[in-house]
Amino acid sequence: MLLLRFLAVPLLICTAAVMPAQESGLPARLAGIFGPGAPRMKSFGPADWFENGAAYTTLEANEIVRYATASGAREVLISAKQLTPEGRPKPLTVAGYSWTADQRRLLVFTNTRKVWRLHMRGDYWMLDRTSGKLRQVGGKGDEASLLFAKFSPDGRSVAFVRGNNLYREDVETGRIRQLTTDGSATLINGTSDWAYEEELGIRDGYRWSPDSQSIAYWQFDSSGVGVFNLINNTESTYPKLIPIAYPKVGTTNSAVRVGVVSGRGGKTKWMAVPGDPRENYIAGLRWQGKRLVLQQLNRLQNRQDLLVADAKTGQVKQVFRDEDETWVDAHEPEFFADGSFVLLSERDGWRRAYRVVNGAATALTPAGVDVMRVARITKDQIYYVASPERATERHLYRVSLQGGAAERLSAGGGTHSYDIAGSGEYAFHTYSTMNDAPTTELVSLPDHRRVRVLAENRVATKSPPAEFFKIAISGGVEMDAWMIKPANFDAALRYPVLVYVYGEPAGVTVTDSWQGARGMYHRAIADQGYIVVSMDNRGTPSPKGRAWRKVVYGSVGVLSAAEQAAGLKALLAMRPYLDGERVAIWGWSGGGSNTLNAMFRTPELYKVGMSVAPVPDQQLYDTIYQERYMGVPKDNAKGYREGSPINFAEGLQGKLLVVHGTGDDNCHYQGVERLANRLVELGKPFDMMAYPNRSHSINEGKGTSLHIHALMGRYLMEHLPAGGR
Repeated sequence: MLLLRFLAVPLLICTAAVMPAQESGLPARLAGIFGPGAPRMKSFGPADWFENGAAYTTLEANEIVRYATASGAREVLISAKQLTPEGRPKPLTVAGYSWTADQRRLLVFTNTRKVWRLHMRGDYWMLDRTSGKLRQVGGKGDEASLLFAKFSPDGRSVAFVRGNNLYREDVETGRIRQLTTDGSATLINGTSDWAYEEELGIRDGYRWSPDSQSIAYWQFDSSGVGVFNLINNTESTYPKLIPIAYPKVGTTNSAVRVGVVSGRGGKTKWMAVPGDPRENYIAGLRWQGKRLVLQQLNRLQNRQDLLVADAKTGQVKQVFRDEDETWVDAHEPEFFADGSFVLLSERDGWRRAYRVVNGAATALTPAGVDVMRVARITKDQIYYVASPERATERHLYRVSLQGGAAERLSAGGGTHSYDIAGSGEYAFHTYSTMNDAPTTELVSLPDHRRVRVLAENRVATKSPPAEFFKIAISGGVEMDAWMIKPANFDAALRYPVLVYVYGEPAGVTVTDSWQGARGMYHRAIADQGYIVVSMDNRGTPSPKGRAWRKVVYGSVGVLSAAEQAAGLKALLAMRPYLDGERVAIWGWSGGGSNTLNAMFRTPELYKVGMSVAPVPDQQLYDTIYQERYMGVPKDNAKGYREGSPINFAEGLQGKLLVVHGTGDDNCHYQGVERLANRLVELGKPFDMMAYPNRSHSINEGKGTSLHIHALMGRYLMEHLPAGGR
């Protein structure tokens, strides 16, 4: 399930930008955040490490520029003129680029199209730096029809996906060879189906072999998967149906297998992966020498097997198994030349990095500490992000691959993210807090010394700084929380409360990091005379150990509703300036579902709810996400029933606004229509807003983001009077 976040738009290397405080009126404030002239965060990139970290490249004014890492010396590698096709007045708009190993040729991704969530389809052009020739990859074909074009390791070929088939093109001659021929609307080669793309993050579905002779790829057979039709009523006289093979919980999945095809074409050799291909998932695929390494999850996702396959014979053997009573998170392993590898596992109750040699796993990172992400593994060190002291922060640590004491490298508080060069000597470091907009700098490692600032933002606000604290509820549980007060806050008065909730296993809301446009929205609401708060209940992916995260298994929706209510009660008792008679709640996606749960299950607490893009009935969501945390419906009918807010709609007492995009391919509008029918049947008044053809993000089309946030702001102020009393 998608946890929506507002991200900064990548721009160029830039100097500090000051964003002024907006006018105090809510419409003006919202226009300053979501309107067409709203200032954007400045960020660094897109950038790639070059020459193993001795240099990096980035995009500036549609030119690709090289910087020497140590000195900062600048050199234009590819000019806009070089990227201008013959007969065209303007250069290509570069959305992405990649190099051959010898840096002679450049592949440029341009003219992109959105495929579900990301721009993955488009045109590719190849520039030969020696001859200066720029030509389009793919030959004759429809505009913007290529996906995931990439050079072979030897730089002699480019592979790509078109029409659910794999192709290979010779970079010298331009000759194209079709490698698969069976691609169709239901047979997908080299990319993924809807569920894998959304829930396992698999989009690019093929891998070149290290010797450039073969390609390994996923194949999805979605025949038999239930088809969900989105209905577009606005772009033509008659409705247009958009069919999506979407497996709802308990239904048939795509049959998935992995094959290897020669770069010269011919028959595919299929890997003999054990088990029913519709009842298991292949969550990872990579080459390790001449062999393939696959990550296989069973349908319940409580077992992950690492499989090694012989690319020539297709024979497969299991080399490692990770299991859990609830679910296993699939993390890609990092292999070494000797066949050993590093992977993350929660086998001792914490997510730790283990080195596995001949099937025996040895922990590298400290006990009692969750590894949030492995940032880089060098020849002798593992760099990872963790937060053992404060779950709301993220910091960089390193530890020897031989084990031993861990060393924290980042200083101060807040959230730190890194893109570390292959050598491990330098990193792009981005830092922010909830009160400080992102700054990106180049640092050396392991001393974490700033080399230069790459991008900096300053945002002036009148609101007091966000406050972080803990809320104790029964059972010894402490929830992390934050609070934003209005600019004119007076502790002698009592203020209405707006709770921002997510509460599901896909994400957290309480991190000491810049919250982007959503954070600015919350500050704008606060300054109207509200106190905005958020709490992370158990079952959210905080770095607090396996037990914190996985206690929710089988009861998604039930536990979150109970702990959010308990947290609110405790908070009202802690802070006398919070008006318990004026409490509202809102959330998006899983947060929209939990908003419904709050309004239906504990109506005495919440007077107003604003639910955006919810899943009112868990049986309407997809297999991979919902079954991971709830099991299959036939084995947990009670959990599905009790976790779905639609089954508690009779509890509604307060004012409820439900908002959804009719073109939501993720959390279908179908669920809101069923909820509407149930509320009508019960005689419950509610308000509803449908955004035609908008997706789960409800941001497509001119004015949409401003409109939805203005709608929620207006609804809140109309039904929950603002200001201290």
